[in-house]
Amino acid sequence: MSQLPDTVGIGFKRSHFDALQATPNRLGFLEVHAENYMGDGGPPHAQLMKLRADYALSIHGVGLSIGGAGPLARDHLTRLKNLCDRYQPESFSEHLAWSSHSDAFLNDLLPLPYDDETLATVCEHIDQLQSAIGRPMLLENPSTYVTFETSTLAETDFLRAIVDRTGCGLLLDVNNVFVSCTNHRADPRAYLAAFPTQAVGEIHLGGHDEEELPSGPLLIDSHGAPVADPVWTLYAETMHRLGPRPTLIEWDTDVPALSVLLDEANRAADILDGARHAIAS
Repeated sequence: MSQLPDTVGIGFKRSHFDALQATPNRLGFLEVHAENYMGDGGPPHAQLMKLRADYALSIHGVGLSIGGAGPLARDHLTRLKNLCDRYQPESFSEHLAWSSHSDAFLNDLLPLPYDDETLATVCEHIDQLQSAIGRPMLLENPSTYVTFETSTLAETDFLRAIVDRTGCGLLLDVNNVFVSCTNHRADPRAYLAAFPTQAVGEIHLGGHDEEELPSGPLLIDSHGAPVADPVWTLYAETMHRLGPRPTLIEWDTDVPALSVLLDEANRAADILDGARHAIAS
């Protein structure tokens, strides 16, 4: 499912390469977006090959459209296989979302109705992906802004059914839980209580933006800000209940200096240590 260490990593940005080289052994792992490394060579691969010698690696896909109604793109699957063969990552993950239709690619992670038809499609695509890359994957819970009247399953039940049918693991994005539950006026703790946590192989933490609408707050999963205090609280509660899990700090827009990400990583590491000690006692 995932062989990442139960420590904290960050999403690698090329602008941080020199600073990472100057501050070794500060992190448990690095994560990269698969689509940024689908070329055959060049500076991106030169940097990643050097870092791979020192860090565990998580590869995170953002463009497979695993929830799309059409078939998975064969050339994309081939590139993912080649990338995983090249770097042998400790973890590979993708999103419960769709982003393409026919020949059109939409630069977004779009939501799905949770029903039997969608469940069958997603499971078929996960089976195809896992067979292609020769390893189990982790599926990330989405951040959503709309729900579907046609849904017949709760998101947590939908994810549990996917795990049962495909044997994949789950990537629990705690910020996504908070964003979605706030947007849909739901209780994030109730969501987490119903989440199939036995399948969690990695945690994501990131920042969000907030807009105030007449109907109440709308949160946007921007990955461009520090982790919000309510998300830290949910993360700490979850880790004390589950025990430590590999945890990633995501920051993909308005990327700050490496020191800012390391401060966020240190805060997560302190929470993991507290959970580890609580379990030991």
